[in-house]
Amino acid sequence: MPTHSRLPSLFIPHGGGPCFFMAWEPADTWTAMARYLGHIADTLPTRPRAILVVSAHWEAPAFTVGSGTQPDLIYDYFGFPPHTYELTYPARGNPVLAERVRSLLDQAGFETASDPVRGYDHGVFIPLKVTFPEADIPVVQLSLRADYSPRAHFDAGRALAPLRDEGVLIVGSGMSFHNMRGFREPSFRAAAHDMAEDFDAWLSGVIAEPDPDRRRDALMRWEQAPSARLAHPPRGEEHLLPLFVAAGAGGEDAGHRDFSELVMNMRISGYRFGA
Repeated sequence: MPTHSRLPSLFIPHGGGPCFFMAWEPADTWTAMARYLGHIADTLPTRPRAILVVSAHWEAPAFTVGSGTQPDLIYDYFGFPPHTYELTYPARGNPVLAERVRSLLDQAGFETASDPVRGYDHGVFIPLKVTFPEADIPVVQLSLRADYSPRAHFDAGRALAPLRDEGVLIVGSGMSFHNMRGFREPSFRAAAHDMAEDFDAWLSGVIAEPDPDRRRDALMRWEQAPSARLAHPPRGEEHLLPLFVAAGAGGEDAGHRDFSELVMNMRISGYRFGA
């Protein structure tokens, strides 16, 4: 049964590369997002004993759990200032939680695997370095499944929902809009702004749907949403898939948008399910 200390499940934007730890032009491009990430810990009903992160930047044939005790960092971004390749985030792993994650997924009928050597990619350590800068909470990372099945990711989240009553914060780390042309091509920016607004309005409405079955069914049809395949081009929806895991983990709990800002003129949002 839910408890007063049940943790929410979250879908957070993780920005662009190491954006929160370098100069940018304009200087305030990522300020609102960093402020949102930095205040998440203050909004939780209890301090997590561990964090499970599903990042857009790890795909595997089967859902795979990082099971190392002290994962390294993977600087999987390119062309940024040298100091951003020296960032640290010495959070411990948690092999016991990793095995619990596998067990829950196995019980739900999923094929799973463990990876004891993979480090945290930037979809993990960059936002967590803002949200939990002390790096004193153990972190376990779960991969996406490379077939990009919305239903598989949603059902995986549903299987992992009991962790929320076990002191584990479930975090999907991606971006609600991820068409890189919108960020990089000035001639495309105005059209991309409208696409991002259209998709965000649809997505935020679906997340707020109080009936969990209707919410699930709408998310499974996300490709039919306004500007969906412009917001997330084909085989480019890896930044949306972590949302499905967070939504599945939300279970019966209502969802809502708890962050929304224009970043480089694109609407970017974050979502929370539960407390």
